[in-house]
Amino acid sequence: MRLLLVNPNTNARTTALMTQIATSAVPSGVSIEGATAATGAPLILDEAMLATAAGAVEALLAGTDLAPFAGVVVAAFGDPGLAAARQRSVVPVTGIAEAAMAEAATHGRFAIVTTTPLLVDAIAARARAYGHGGTFAGSWLTTGEPGRLMADPTMLEAALEAAIRRAMAEAAPDAIIIGGGPLAAAASALRPRLAVPIIEPVPAAARLAMRRAGAAPGPA
Repeated sequence: MRLLLVNPNTNARTTALMTQIATSAVPSGVSIEGATAATGAPLILDEAMLATAAGAVEALLAGTDLAPFAGVVVAAFGDPGLAAARQRSVVPVTGIAEAAMAEAATHGRFAIVTTTPLLVDAIAARARAYGHGGTFAGSWLTTGEPGRLMADPTMLEAALEAAIRRAMAEAAPDAIIIGGGPLAAAASALRPRLAVPIIEPVPAAARLAMRRAGAAPGPA
């Protein structure tokens, strides 16, 4: 079975990282190939960038032969272009926010910790659209400029941990989502230190895409 992971930002290193993380979450018989948006920004920070990323995802998929793939993962936390991709795709398409929220909701109430304050409203809208209005406890933000945090893994990890601990103290969620595809490495490092389930969007999406592909007609 082959899955295509689409990175809606233009950072090819991020694509490689997320592809590696997704591959580690699926059995050895599943291969995951990465594709990077040709236009947009290297880091999606606001709703305008999210809209641009949606167009980039649509363009990328329109120019890609999906016949060899059993499913597609849209690997940005706002799930840009997901609805349009589903209308046009011959295979199932899964968003990482969609998958993470579904997995987190199995634990009960969930909070989201993220680095992008200008996307908080978009994240809340996604939660409502996916039917999690009653279980979504809200978003908690890291302190510091997102670009600087992303450039310093140690600083990013510390900022995420501090935000997670604030969320735990203020809302007592049953699970926490680390809200962003490029944050997956930090999420893995933090999991052993925390007493609440930490949901990583990219692995959650890889697992859900694999299940959908197995239940759908087409290549396996």
